[in-house]
Amino acid sequence: MPRFFNNAGPTVPADHYAIDPLSRIAWEDLQALIEQKRYFVLHAPRQTGKTTTLLAMMEAINVRGRYACAYANIEAAQAARGNEEKGIPAVCDALVNSIQLYLKDDHLSRWYDDRRKDISPQNLLTQVLQHWAQHAGCPTVLFLDEVDALVGDTLISLLRQIRAGYPQRPDAFPQSIVLCGVRDVRDYRLHQEGAQVITGGSAFNIKAESLRMGNFTEAECQTLWQQHTDETGQPLDPAIFPELWEDTHGQPWLVNALGYELTWRFKPARDRARPLFLEDYRAAREALIQSRATHLDQLTDKLREPRVQGVMRALLSGQDEDLQGISPDDQQYVEDLGLIETRPQVRISNRIYREVIPRDLTWIMQTRIPNQEQEWYVTSKGHLDMPKLLRAFQQFFREQADAWLERFDYKEAGPQLLMQAFLQRIVNGGGRISREYGLGRKRTDLFIEWPTDPARGFHGPMQRIVIELKLQRGALEGVISQGLVQTVAYASQVGADEAHLVIFNRDPEVTWEERIWETERTMEGRCIRVWGA
Repeated sequence: MPRFFNNAGPTVPADHYAIDPLSRIAWEDLQALIEQKRYFVLHAPRQTGKTTTLLAMMEAINVRGRYACAYANIEAAQAARGNEEKGIPAVCDALVNSIQLYLKDDHLSRWYDDRRKDISPQNLLTQVLQHWAQHAGCPTVLFLDEVDALVGDTLISLLRQIRAGYPQRPDAFPQSIVLCGVRDVRDYRLHQEGAQVITGGSAFNIKAESLRMGNFTEAECQTLWQQHTDETGQPLDPAIFPELWEDTHGQPWLVNALGYELTWRFKPARDRARPLFLEDYRAAREALIQSRATHLDQLTDKLREPRVQGVMRALLSGQDEDLQGISPDDQQYVEDLGLIETRPQVRISNRIYREVIPRDLTWIMQTRIPNQEQEWYVTSKGHLDMPKLLRAFQQFFREQADAWLERFDYKEAGPQLLMQAFLQRIVNGGGRISREYGLGRKRTDLFIEWPTDPARGFHGPMQRIVIELKLQRGALEGVISQGLVQTVAYASQVGADEAHLVIFNRDPEVTWEERIWETERTMEGRCIRVWGA
């Protein structure tokens, strides 16, 4: 069976196209921390290759023979919630099983089977790690994965039992323990009954370092995809690679999932003599977004968390001032989840996330917007009748905005999201919509591509439309003047042949008769139609 792009579970180089996991981390620094008998944290967003890297690290350490290293995933203990009487034994079960699996250590499993019922959960983990260290024949190293899946007393007990054994290392406790998960230990939220929330940092103050595993670099994305061409001979259009980078910013699951979508789920690509072009890639991208794959569902599920909502509201509205009340811990938490980047500025991590997030937030709206039949908004020549469509939106917004926005979690960005929901259902009938927004932009840019020859689709002639969305803050004429400059710049950037500026007035003192209007302005030789809503 030839290798393929891996979109589920740890990467196996014999089966999957792969980047050397140890090249993605500061391997020399990690080895030094282990040599120095340090306990530390390695964290990364979900599905970035963390488990693959940990397994590779374990294998590299064990091959050298100086340490006995084991990897254990303790996520199963999450089911115990805060019940340490069940949670800690579940952790120890997973740990002993992993040591037996990876190190063939039957001595520990026999001891554990004999003694586990006689030792209290409050001391069981310490005893297991102590016995392993004393009988392993060399210093031990442990990678504990999914630690931040645990909660409450189970997590507190785990951290405190590790801390209790720390002074006995390496003779009677592991030389080095690495806690692995999505978040840094400082962001673990530990609840004790009758007590306030404490943070993981105070329960695990022996941590020496906190290391974050990053995404693929742009070069690594291209190297990974080039392996497909090298092994199958199937040519890839070089124009794909800049798009791949903008769409993913190296997020490993996205890079692999797009590769799998393009080279396998797109059935014509199974003929390896067929070159793959940019439009093939764009179709695969859209198919992935619409698939609501597990990774993307997990991502959007986080949007319901209050800590995430505050940060995302500011980004979706584009207003700097909306971020002022956000705590640094909350912003760091959202970054640890992989939803945002903070350098060079705060923004949603990649172009696919920028597409998925508003689609998910407005999904229910999309399904309930009436009058979606193509006949009324497509002209006889196959073009979108944008003035007709935007007038219909004005009426829809007038009738529905207050009801929708009142129960919407993202009220600050509500008008922009409601319009995106309205357009998304229309464009899904045959076109494509892209969006740009971010902190400080004070606007949302929408770019619609609509094929005018259904037989040729995106390979034929195209109608290109820019719609700029702005909230009115301040005098209307000033907002229009600023918006015109921004709209012309964006239209020129993407090569649009039609441009619109939509301005939302959310002042409750202004009547709908005053809010709903349209006019035309000219700037730099380009006619811009301006709409009020």
